[in-house]
Amino acid sequence: MKTYEFSVIASGLNPEAEDFEARFYDGGCDDAIVAFQKGHIIIDFAREAESIDAAISSAIETVRAVGAKVERIEPDPLVSLADIAARTDMSRAAMSLYAKEQRAEGFPAPIAKVTSNSSLYDWATVAFWLCRHKKVTRETAIEAAVVKEANEAICAGYLHLRDRLKKRARALEAEL
Repeated sequence: MKTYEFSVIASGLNPEAEDFEARFYDGGCDDAIVAFQKGHIIIDFAREAESIDAAISSAIETVRAVGAKVERIEPDPLVSLADIAARTDMSRAAMSLYAKEQRAEGFPAPIAKVTSNSSLYDWATVAFWLCRHKKVTRETAIEAAVVKEANEAICAGYLHLRDRLKKRARALEAEL
């Protein structure tokens, strides 16, 4: 088993209730730190599981079981070149060269703020590209794709994510 670190961003519970933190701990989030910031419940997990998809799906099930509404999973799927550099232990300059296709062709295009100096990229797409170019591990690319799939499923209103996340992870394992 491996320990996976990620955050579940949620809402729907009163952070001022006496049993706020205990509710999560007693409900199965004993491997997480619970906080309330900027109007959101943030549950930072360090969850042991066989795979990232199992870790995330079980955390979502647990958070929902205590009565919270899951909004999304983080780390944030939108990243700047500086974020990519930090996540990959590469320099910001190296990431700029990749983005300008001066080191390799086909770097993913930004998906937000395309015309600004602080463009945002889809982390799952970038991680996949970096994996193909042997700059990040296969596991990093799979984790990014599973977080993206989880967020898309949450946004679409799916309640049961376990099989969906497992299917996505296995498909990417086969592809990489």
